[in-house]
Amino acid sequence: MDLVPALREPLKKVLGPATAKVMAEHLGLHTVGDLLHHYPRRYEERGQLTHLADLPMDEHVTVVAQVADARLHTFASSKAPRGKGQRLEVTITDGSGRLQLVFFGHGVHKPHKELLPGTRAMFAGKVSVFNRRLQLAHPAYELLRGGDDDGAESVESWAGALIPLYPATAKLESWKIGKAIQTVLPSAQEAVDPLPGSLREGRGLVSLPEALLKIHRPHTKADIDDARARLKWDEAFVLQVALARRRHAETQLPAVPRKPSPDGLLTAFDDRLPFTLTDGQRKVSREIFDDLATDHPMHRLLQGEVGSGKTMVALRAMLAVVDTGGQAVMLAPTEVLAQQHHRSVVEMMGELAEGGMLGGAEHATKVVLLTGSMGAAARRHALLDLATGEAGIVIGTHALIEDKVQFHDLGLVVVDEQHRFGVEQRDALRGKGKQPPHLLVMTATPIPRTVAMTVFGDLETSVLDQLPAGRSPIASHVVPAADKPHFLTRAWERVREEVSGGHQAYVVCPRIGDEDDAPKKNSRQPPEGDAEKRPPLAVLDVAEHLAKGPLRGLTVEVLHGRMQPDDKDAVMRRFAAGETDVLVATTVIEVGVNVPNATAMVIMDADRFGVSQLHQLRGRVGRGSAPGLCLLVTEMPEASAARQRLNSVAGTLDGFELSRIDLEQRREGDVLGQAQSGARTSLRVLAVIEDEEVIAEARQEAAAVVAADPELTGLPGLRTALDALLDEEREQYLEKG
Repeated sequence: MDLVPALREPLKKVLGPATAKVMAEHLGLHTVGDLLHHYPRRYEERGQLTHLADLPMDEHVTVVAQVADARLHTFASSKAPRGKGQRLEVTITDGSGRLQLVFFGHGVHKPHKELLPGTRAMFAGKVSVFNRRLQLAHPAYELLRGGDDDGAESVESWAGALIPLYPATAKLESWKIGKAIQTVLPSAQEAVDPLPGSLREGRGLVSLPEALLKIHRPHTKADIDDARARLKWDEAFVLQVALARRRHAETQLPAVPRKPSPDGLLTAFDDRLPFTLTDGQRKVSREIFDDLATDHPMHRLLQGEVGSGKTMVALRAMLAVVDTGGQAVMLAPTEVLAQQHHRSVVEMMGELAEGGMLGGAEHATKVVLLTGSMGAAARRHALLDLATGEAGIVIGTHALIEDKVQFHDLGLVVVDEQHRFGVEQRDALRGKGKQPPHLLVMTATPIPRTVAMTVFGDLETSVLDQLPAGRSPIASHVVPAADKPHFLTRAWERVREEVSGGHQAYVVCPRIGDEDDAPKKNSRQPPEGDAEKRPPLAVLDVAEHLAKGPLRGLTVEVLHGRMQPDDKDAVMRRFAAGETDVLVATTVIEVGVNVPNATAMVIMDADRFGVSQLHQLRGRVGRGSAPGLCLLVTEMPEASAARQRLNSVAGTLDGFELSRIDLEQRREGDVLGQAQSGARTSLRVLAVIEDEEVIAEARQEAAAVVAADPELTGLPGLRTALDALLDEEREQYLEKG
């Protein structure tokens, strides 16, 4: 169904080609409807001043402030006529802080006349530093008064009682966007309401035209609250309807039910396990086996803390499928991880992994590894095992997705660390089954409930939150290397102590350190000792420093993503065998690497990593019976946000709590995968963390609406909103699951 014509109107017809071009290129806005849904980031009250003290570096900002002082300086200049140049320095204040504005050359005349002490205005520009002071160079500005000599429009005529500040760009200031929105605002009356009338009335929500009017031209704070409450519901409900329709469509697809035989491979495997499964593993396995037994494809997300035993649960599901004559495949994001999984699966299965070989057990199958770096002969052999069905379990990387790869009867796809894969890759692998295979998606990054309801809204969720017996606690500490250098010295002593106790250690760095990896030179040199500005520490440099200095005499090796696959595998084998004392690596060891004897980890420049990533890395130690130690080394000052983030990681081992903190700091990105293509987020007012209640209620309402009317024939407004949300790319994203 077409959108309402007035909202489909291209902006170039309404605003002119120049403005429309900037809006399209820099803000992704193409139609009147797009512009109406470009909501203010915040609002300024004319009687209130903003916080200049909180301005972010290198960002384009809009501030409302008062001129405190203006001085015109003349200086010698070979470029200026008569050899004299002019610089206007204007100091503005908001009561909490001061900021300097600088104008040069011909640009000084107008502001020199207009920006007199006491004048209030909106200023927009990019925050930079000069002589260690924040400044805006040549900012655009709009005077805040009833009118001026140039006949500038007064604020009252376009902003009501509150001044909306819009997400802007250097090419288009907030107030120009505001004026453009005022031009198209009458079209809001034609917006078709996506919410069913009963839902809107039952929850006391204003109509969509009224919400658009109130968000862009509020007279009171209550107007803004009304508008945001309504627009949050639009975003949550339309998204949940899209996901509910996806779930409904999945139940209509055929799949081969996979019920394990009572005396088959799975039973033989369980009988040889040297430990008992945790209650959590048993519960999640039951959920998975129930799904596998149905005649439509399983779509399940298995999330669990680092080391909670997800691989064991996934392997049992794979064995259940092999029992039925099918094949199961596990897709891993890196060769290191694929090889690690292959080794551990073969070890866990023993003679059950020796199908077709002498000494193989009665129910045995073949476990095959397929990666891009395999030799031609080994690859041919692996492809033959896949095509004939000889290999019941296949573990591999992106190489599994290639056209040449054919399966005899693909029954289950397990995707490990799903956030490392694009949707297309998962889809290509699922397309290799004669009928849609069952899908199990695993992640060790704990996901807050609201994110699970949005990002993975078409998947059923299982959670493993119990660590297997024998796993040890991990102590984490922040090491402030700049404030207290002796703490760093002590960190290397602790590594030596762990090694002398028969254990091993990781040292993690943000960068490799070869030439391709070197950061670009910054034209503006940072102040001395500024940890944020110097290049991140590199594996090759740190390994050399440690081997010659603090860890002299220990066996130190390096591991990073640009090494040859065989070299990487050899390094990991030596480390796993205990031949290497210290492994200096990039985040290539972040997931899946399992060396129980490694008890210590030192993360250099820890402030350069995200919260969830630090938690993942930390999970590589404490995997045996000895306690783990994780040291987070940073040069950031104590009061910085980066240090607070590291303190959060050191303060809790609860991955769900940390993922919440991480999400609050990073914001959500686009829950429909647009982040992968760099386009703007589809969520403008809905915050995945704060609006948990709205999302949960919208999910229930959406499920009821789709159950009653899957095609939404009685809700044309909702179909219109879905068409707008699910442009072609997002439609494919949902289609591919």
